[in-house]
Amino acid sequence: MSMVSYAPFRELDQLQKEMNRLFNDWGRGWADGEPGNTTLWAPLVDIFENEEAVILKAELPGVDPQSVDIRLENNVLTLKGERQFEGDREKEQVLRMERPYGTFSRSFSIPAVVDDTNINAKFANGVLTVTLPKKEQAKPKRIQIAA
Repeated sequence: MSMVSYAPFRELDQLQKEMNRLFNDWGRGWADGEPGNTTLWAPLVDIFENEEAVILKAELPGVDPQSVDIRLENNVLTLKGERQFEGDREKEQVLRMERPYGTFSRSFSIPAVVDDTNINAKFANGVLTVTLPKKEQAKPKRIQIAA
């Protein structure tokens, strides 16, 4: 039987660290110093790998696909773009605003085994799908055992 030491303040310490991080990041990324001009946000991203490719899916509802910049440099895939505010600030009074808007940038390390000459990007139903095919030598090969 193993002994586990009880640290009653461990969770409070973690909460304190998280609160410090939030306050340290407060205000970063605001244009013109006004919180209403842009909000810190980042699209949710899933990255999968199979035998053929590395596949990235990013949720970008309300984002014009033409405003998204996708780059692969030094095995780092970067997505940049902007979700524009859809209302009329001169004529509308905001009663509640929960959907973030403004610029975003996300970067991800990608294995060096991808073929950077055949990358494909598609945008459908608010989801960006980037397919990075693997180089031929990186794909697994089945080896038969001789009898």
